[in-house]
Amino acid sequence: MSAPEAASLPSTFNRLAWSNLAAQSAEQIALAAAPIVAVLLLGVGEGETGLLQTALTLPFILFAIPAGLLADRISRRRLMAGAEALRAVALLAILLLIGLHQLTLPLLALAGFVAVCGTVVYSVAAPALVPSLVSSQQLPAANARIELARTIAFASGPALGGVLVGWLGAAPAFAVAAALSVVAVVLLSGLYEPQRAAVTRRHPLHEIKEGAAFVLHHPLLRPVFVTQFIFNTGWFLLLAIFVPYAVHRLNLSAAGVGVTMAMFGVGMAVGALSATRIMRRLAFGTVIALGPVTGFVAAATMALTTVVPSASLAGLSFFLLGVGPILWVISTTTLRQSVTPSKLLGRVSAINILSYGARPLGSALGALIGWLSGAEACLYLATAIFAVQALVILMSPAVALDRQPDMVGECA
Repeated sequence: MSAPEAASLPSTFNRLAWSNLAAQSAEQIALAAAPIVAVLLLGVGEGETGLLQTALTLPFILFAIPAGLLADRISRRRLMAGAEALRAVALLAILLLIGLHQLTLPLLALAGFVAVCGTVVYSVAAPALVPSLVSSQQLPAANARIELARTIAFASGPALGGVLVGWLGAAPAFAVAAALSVVAVVLLSGLYEPQRAAVTRRHPLHEIKEGAAFVLHHPLLRPVFVTQFIFNTGWFLLLAIFVPYAVHRLNLSAAGVGVTMAMFGVGMAVGALSATRIMRRLAFGTVIALGPVTGFVAAATMALTTVVPSASLAGLSFFLLGVGPILWVISTTTLRQSVTPSKLLGRVSAINILSYGARPLGSALGALIGWLSGAEACLYLATAIFAVQALVILMSPAVALDRQPDMVGECA
């Protein structure tokens, strides 16, 4: 994103972007620290880290839809602030358990589960709030700014989490994460949210059906949802086994694991910084296709480390998993915001987040295959899954779009 584009975004939106940076940083530090603490402090292996990852992803299945209903009914700003406060409380609980020497894997999973509930609500409400803060023409730049903030978190969070755990112990990592969540709450409390038109409240099941039908019957949004679901399955299968695989097979230290995983954020930074220029020069549909195709190349690169054990190859894989899919996130978020009426944005955003429900599926597959056949089999399966998601989007009408669709009317 260029400097003029960033400067042209309204100050109210910029406050949201800073809040997003703090919230995403808190999430990434905690998510990086949790499996490292589980492996090094609690002594767990591949199967148990897979179960931990499953617990940390279940809220995306359980609470995305309720969060979408709330986002279409009440103040999205207040909903996000409350969710971030919940995450801060959960992270402080982990900190307390560490201080009392009472932390166990089930307690870590429970507190992490609660923290991710806050992540789900924030992730649903934020994309629904953005179109009310910027114009249609500013949507790509605004989404790039949001993703750039998330990118910084992904680049610094895993490395900081790994370094804090490796050098200072588990407590400082969760203390920093909790402090950042509090900062996000403060920033959100001062954000101006435009008044939305009142809507008639109907039975929740009717509203859920309306949002799901819009996505699943839309010729552009349906293949995007399916692709994202498959992508998340493969991605979290890989994540579920990477830390013990990196420690035991690639001989990486805690800091080395953090730095390797931080290459994901570096790739995201490259993609986010160049996103608006790429979207101006390439057809809109081409940008949508770049992420899934790059994801497949990244998975194949990670699988190659089973033959050539190399931290550099693992880092390259994480880099590719950042640079391509960030273009996917920016372009498909812009697509979703453009073709969805405002009154449905919360629920449609929730259906999109529901695709993250594939994360516990991927984590559970990692736990099962890790126990039965080892980490290498998990990496080969992940490569096959990434190949499928690339094929789905390449066969869809979304890749044929020449430009960003016009914003739909409220009654569309």
